[in-house]
Amino acid sequence: PADAWGGGPICEAATLALFPAAVRPHHRQMLEQIPTHVIGGPLGAGKTSLIQHLLRQRPEGERWAVLVNEFGQVGLDAALLSTDADGVALGEVAGGCLCCVNGAPFQVGLARLLRKARPQRLFIEPSGLGHPRTLLQQLGEAPWRGVLAPQPLLLVLDAQALAAGQALPEAQSDALADAELLVLNKSEGLDDATKARIRAGLPEVAVRWTEQGHVPLQVLPSRAVAAAIAAELPAAANEMPVLLTREAPIRQVHVEDGRSAVGWRLHRDCRFHRDAVDNWLASLGDLVRAKAVLLCAEGWLSCNRVRGDEAWQPSAWRKDNRVELIFATDADPDALEAGLLACLQTPE
Repeated sequence: PADAWGGGPICEAATLALFPAAVRPHHRQMLEQIPTHVIGGPLGAGKTSLIQHLLRQRPEGERWAVLVNEFGQVGLDAALLSTDADGVALGEVAGGCLCCVNGAPFQVGLARLLRKARPQRLFIEPSGLGHPRTLLQQLGEAPWRGVLAPQPLLLVLDAQALAAGQALPEAQSDALADAELLVLNKSEGLDDATKARIRAGLPEVAVRWTEQGHVPLQVLPSRAVAAAIAAELPAAANEMPVLLTREAPIRQVHVEDGRSAVGWRLHRDCRFHRDAVDNWLASLGDLVRAKAVLLCAEGWLSCNRVRGDEAWQPSAWRKDNRVELIFATDADPDALEAGLLACLQTPE
């Protein structure tokens, strides 16, 4: 079926039409050797925070683009990364593990973003359940060879989780040896002995201890961009519009590898009680991750929570209200939706 979000799976016939053996002449658009940074890491490590900090360092006049992938279907990271600044374009591939760039959703999402933005630098944030090593390798192959110039892998790790002895997911552990920079985020409060113990369990690559994803742009691992070669972008379909009404939210559910994600989009005029949302989130068992961009009495606010105590932040997003929850087990979407709607302010 057609995808209501405009960035996910499309019908089979349309998929086949998107990728002919030879790109039609009117689809030609030359983009060459765009420096491309893959920002990997497990759920909740701080990848989005790091990219937010990098976006604030964008040189004036330079065009950047960010492609994000999430386990759920709603696409919260694009909303969390939304900025009032010109020169930054956002794209998203929702639903599951972005570990193979040969799939139709990735091809469509990336080609659409590149045509729209014509960026001078590209950041890709795979889901915390994705495989950054595979992704980076395939970005250097057809059809992206010559269009993109993949840069060395950067992994963001949760220093607090490592200090507590939590093991990295297999996909992230496998990528350690290929990374040229490990950003040990959330390192506040760790003493030198704890840092030394964590460092001893990591490969001999560059490490940067940081808080809230603060990393200077100049320390990103990079390599010289080779001379441009002829290359063409895959064709991409137009985005499908999303129709939201005030009467009912649009709900999306995604289940994979024992985890479940339930997400909603609501009309931009819906207004929430922030305290009620906090209480609702605190009541949910087995909640691994909560993300939201909501219109509240205080204005548009966003939250990106792992441990449940992260503060709300002002948000530049204005298109709609979005909430996405990830659980370690099966969830009851109907009960969750009832709880969410109970947090709405009653229209006057």
